[in-house]
Formats: sequence, structure tokens, C-alpha cells
Amino acid sequence: MSGGAGPQPVTQGAVVSAVDREKISKIKSDLLQITSLAPHARGFAFEGFLASLFNAFGLEAQEPFRNRGEQIDGSFLFGGDTYLLEAKWHGQPIGVAELHTFHGKIEQKAAWARGLFVSNSGFTEQGLAAFGRGKRIICMDGLDLYEMLERKLLLTHVLERKVRRAAETGSAFVRVRDIFPR
Repeated sequence: MSGGAGPQPVTQGAVVSAVDREKISKIKSDLLQITSLAPHARGFAFEGFLASLFNAFGLEAQEPFRNRGEQIDGSFLFGGDTYLLEAKWHGQPIGVAELHTFHGKIEQKAAWARGLFVSNSGFTEQGLAAFGRGKRIICMDGLDLYEMLERKLLLTHVLERKVRRAAETGSAFVRVRDIFPR
């Protein structure tokens, strides 16, 4: 018996239709343009990029908002659940402190709230290991975004596979290339 956590082939439904290819090309171009911005502007542009990406896939993105004492970089609806967003555009990979801070925000919300942490620079192996397993957060990095757009994968299918892998293994982060082998 093989485990359910192995790579799954790319299905026809997981690839963007010809109608959406132009929209995806624009989104990919927008992502690449963020790299040319000044450091402070990149963070805000990245949040806007993600909101546009979520909306392009029908995920009803909410703009960044503030609650008492905290900033949430946005939210979106996926699979009947509300996901809060943490978006970071930093030069260095994200470590355990930032993961725990975001997890704390999720834990203070309704029990059904989940989180998506998107870091353009990825996550440290030590940070992911120290963060642990079984959290209500999934993670994506810049390479995941680029590969998804380059390979014309649907964001909704990428999220489905990441959520499923997290449920099966407890791991918050799995690379797109590992769940969508070529």
C-alpha cells in the first residue's frame, strides 16, 4: 500500500485554459516587475499582486486590514474556509519567529480560520522544523509562485494539493515541484 503523500501527476484540469493564458501572463509579468521596485514599495506591491492573483482565480480577496494591535495582509475564501494572509518580501528566508507570529494571529481568530504565509524568499529549514507540525497554516514561496505561473497551473489546484499534503503529513510547506512533478 502506498502512502497518500507522494507526488501526484498533473491532471488536465490542473492546467490553465487557453482563455486564461493571457491573464496568467500578465500576472506573471506583474510578479517579475515587483523585483525592480524600491525595498519598501515591494511589500505593498506584493500584497496587491497576491490580491490580484487570488481574485483572478475567484478566491474573493480582501484588502489588508488592521485589527486592534495587528496588521493582516489580506484574506481570501477557499474551499469554504477563510484564509488570512501573511505576505513577506524580504531578502532572507523566513525563520521560526515570523512563522510563530503569524500562527499566533491565526490562533486568536475563529477556530475555522486558516492561514497562508507567502514569502518571496522562502523559509529556512530550521525555521520550518522548529515551527512544527499540525498547524492551521500552509506556506508558499516565490519559487512556488513562479513555477505555478510558468507551468500554467491553477492556483486553486496548488492550494488544494498543499492543504491535502498538510492534512496528510502535518507539514506546512511543500514545494509545487514536489506535488506537481513534471
